[in-house]
Amino acid sequence: MQAKRGFVPKDERYFSLASLETLRMASQHVTYLIDNGYDLKQASTFVGDHFQLSERQRIAIMRSVATREQLADRHAKEVPIERLGGTAVWIDGLNTIITLEVMLADSTLLSCMDGAVRDLASLRGTYRLIPETTEAAQLLFDVLQTAGVQTVTILLDQPVSNSGRLKGLLDDVGKDHSFELDVRVQGKVDQALFGKERVISSDSVVLDHCASWVNLTRRCMELKGKQAIKVW
Repeated sequence: MQAKRGFVPKDERYFSLASLETLRMASQHVTYLIDNGYDLKQASTFVGDHFQLSERQRIAIMRSVATREQLADRHAKEVPIERLGGTAVWIDGLNTIITLEVMLADSTLLSCMDGAVRDLASLRGTYRLIPETTEAAQLLFDVLQTAGVQTVTILLDQPVSNSGRLKGLLDDVGKDHSFELDVRVQGKVDQALFGKERVISSDSVVLDHCASWVNLTRRCMELKGKQAIKVW
């Protein structure tokens, strides 16, 4: 039996009601520090040591918080899904598919300060298709088709294992949809998305450097009736 994507048994304790109270206090401390010029990693290390947080709890805070400036910029650049009719979208492929796989596997999702939904799966260059992959792709494409998107370009990281197999699956699932689909395997996906309009990603670096973005993962989560936790 394959392990669920992003599942860690200790999450029940790491993100219990009691733990969330501590995490929210810690997040307030981290947010104050980064708003005053401190590095996020250093701030989370300092605060995490003070509150005796696990590494996974510290990562959850780092992925959830942002500075006031980042939040204002990301909110200003967000494009509602209802305005996608007849447009082209660019998708951070592995970032989006993995988060949807985690959602469908009922593993831990984070509802972050900027409105994005992020996971805690740390694949570090390794990826394999799982039973939820096909459903994740179908859900993604169905939402895009309902939105009336005209062109979908998906970028997959070349150095990541099995990105070619994922491309084949996406091509197959997407072939019967109404939009034009282009799935590319290439290097430096993050940088390729810089300056692009209507980017679908939850990667903080991508959101800070794209021209505009679409919070499609949250729409998918709402359609499936899934919940994400808030640590801030």
